[in-house]
Amino acid sequence: MPRIALATYDPGTEPHRDRDLPLLVRALTDAGAEAAAVHWDDPGVDWSGFDLAVIRSTWDYSWRTAEFVAWAERTGRATRLANPAAVVRWNSDKRYLGDLAAAGVPVVPTRYLAPGDPAVLPDDHEFVVKPTVGAGARYAARYAPGEHAAAQRQLARMHEEGLTAIVQPYVRGIDVGGERALQFFGGRLLHASRKRAVLSPGTAYDAQKVAHPDLAPWTPTPAELAVAGRALAAVPNTPELLYARVDLVDGDDGKPHVMEVELVEPNLFLFLHPASLPTVARALIAAASGA
Repeated sequence: MPRIALATYDPGTEPHRDRDLPLLVRALTDAGAEAAAVHWDDPGVDWSGFDLAVIRSTWDYSWRTAEFVAWAERTGRATRLANPAAVVRWNSDKRYLGDLAAAGVPVVPTRYLAPGDPAVLPDDHEFVVKPTVGAGARYAARYAPGEHAAAQRQLARMHEEGLTAIVQPYVRGIDVGGERALQFFGGRLLHASRKRAVLSPGTAYDAQKVAHPDLAPWTPTPAELAVAGRALAAVPNTPELLYARVDLVDGDDGKPHVMEVELVEPNLFLFLHPASLPTVARALIAAASGA
C-alpha cells in the first residue's frame, strides 16, 4: 500500500480553502493507497516515511518563498517530490515568463521592475501591476493610464518589501473570452476550465480578491492546446513533471497567449471535474510505486 502525502497549508482556525483535498484523499484511499493531508511546514513530519509527497495547496508559500524552496529541496532528498524541487525553484518566481518568451512561446508582454528601478509605467493603455512572487492575485491591481500615482504607491510598497514587480498590459480579451485553465496530469490533458476576469477597475492592490470567479468547465480549442503544449515543452528540467496548469487569455491578435504556467501548487478544480478524480488517483499511485 503506497503512502502518499498531500502537502497543504495550515489554515489555523479558519476553514480550509482547498475543496479538492478531501476528495483526493478519499479517491486515493478508495484506490488502495494510504493518503494523508500534511502541512508542508510542520516540523514534526518525517517525509521519508512517504513514498510520494505531492505539493497540492501550499497556498501560503508566496509569503516565504525562500523557506518553501528550501523545504522542497529537503523533501526531494527525503522522498520523491512532485513536482520536483528544481521545477519549484524555477516556477515560484514569475520571471520564468521571460524564459518562455525567449523560447518563442506567446506570452502576455511582461516587464520587470526590481527595487531601485525607475517606475516607468504605460500612459496609453490599461495595465496590471503584480509581484513576481505571489498567488491568488496577492498585491495585484489593474490601472487606467491616468492612475500612475496609485500604481507608483503600490510599487513603492512592494519594493519596500523587497518584491520585484511585473508590469503587463491589461489584456482586454479576458473581458470577452475569460481566462482558460488547461490542466495536465501525467503529460496528458486532464480537463479545462474558464473563469472571468479577477481584477476589476478600482480594486486596491491589497484588497482580497476572488481568485476564480464564475469558474465553469471548458473545452479547449486546438489553438489553446497547441500553445499550452509549447509552453510545457519550454519548461527546463522537467523529466518528472507530474502535473501542470497553463492559464491562457486571448491577445489583441485574437490568439491564445500564456498568462501563467502553474507547476507548484495549482488548484486542479477537481470539485468541478469529479470524473477526473480516478485518473489523478491512478497517476499518483503509479508515481508513488515508481512506475
